[in-house]
Amino acid sequence: MAIEEKILELGLVLPPAPPSGGIYKPVVITGNLIFVSGQAPVCEDGTSIKGKVGVDLTLEEGQHAAKQTALTMLATLKKELGDLNKIGRLIKTLGMVNCLPDFEQHPQVINGYSQLMVDVLGEDRGKGARSAVGMTLPGNIAVEIEAIFELNG
Repeated sequence: MAIEEKILELGLVLPPAPPSGGIYKPVVITGNLIFVSGQAPVCEDGTSIKGKVGVDLTLEEGQHAAKQTALTMLATLKKELGDLNKIGRLIKTLGMVNCLPDFEQHPQVINGYSQLMVDVLGEDRGKGARSAVGMTLPGNIAVEIEAIFELNG
């Protein structure tokens, strides 16, 4: 099934692809690899999910922010690639969670992103290597995620 058809089947909506927030490219393709710059949890109305997980947001709200970040990343990829079916597979994810130093559930938060990628790309193509860490994030966004994908074919 085509990736965009799967997104619709799951009842999901891609938010608007955010503009670049600095001196960088949102996506860089080299060889058969797609490097995606850090993405924030952008909602359908263009706002971002903000707050520290474990303080302002519950674990479940953090997972939702990570899921929304996955949708933002797919929106960015669609804008840059033109067709999400050019994505072969997810290779590597770095998930960053906005939290205080004593928060220890970073992997559980980033599971919101990882589960959406598996749901959309499938078990084999949607599950890659991953790291999840906690820190203070710019603009108080709840989650920031960057990833590497492989191009199809």
